[in-house]
Amino acid sequence: MTSTMTMPIKSFLIQEFMPDVQASELATDYDLLANGVVDSLGLLKLIAWIETEFAVTVDDAALDPDNFRTIDAIDAFVARASVPAEAS
Repeated sequence: MTSTMTMPIKSFLIQEFMPDVQASELATDYDLLANGVVDSLGLLKLIAWIETEFAVTVDDAALDPDNFRTIDAIDAFVARASVPAEAS
């Protein structure tokens, strides 16, 4: 899955958590949590960035780690969270 949100997400993850990795080396289905790239504190940083960058609210119900496991999952989560409630 590739959307216009994929590159900013990938860029943020590389800048904050994987500075020695090139964007082309990071697959969008790479498991960031299982591979220890993003830990619990990193997840909080990621969520804060998502809320600011994409103007979405991550409520308690959305705190499922699977929403933040891969770039594809983050991308899909942001797409769902960006849809107005009355349209979903």
